[in-house]
Amino acid sequence: MAINFTPHEVKVNLKNKTKLKAFLKESFVREGQGLKSLQYVFCSDEYLLEINQQFLQHDTLTDIVTFELGTDPKVTEGEIYISVDRVKENASKFQVSEEQELHRVIFHGALHLCGYKDKGKVHAATMRNKENEYLSLYFGDK
Repeated sequence: MAINFTPHEVKVNLKNKTKLKAFLKESFVREGQGLKSLQYVFCSDEYLLEINQQFLQHDTLTDIVTFELGTDPKVTEGEIYISVDRVKENASKFQVSEEQELHRVIFHGALHLCGYKDKGKVHAATMRNKENEYLSLYFGDK
């Protein structure tokens, strides 16, 4: 069960990677989802926009794009692309630390791979509640 964090032409300040990997693995267990591999790629707005256009036919900036690559719905093999530019802008916009916003997006992608959706009010509210739950568990309500 491998989890990797890779910067693509950007700098990202990701602290305690070992702790985060262990927490993510436990999160998949908690959600009843198997995990084979998970690749996080931290990138720029421009790079993620290209991915969004090419694979999803969306011509908008976004903070995250998540792909399930496996064929077994019970076992995740995923890639998650995160725009460091969007994370920084959203942290400022929502008046939270960049570290907290980065982790919110990291957990958001994992939750998508566990089956959570965020389209529509009900799904978006459920997703936000789960993000907050995992932020609290990870940071110990600091």
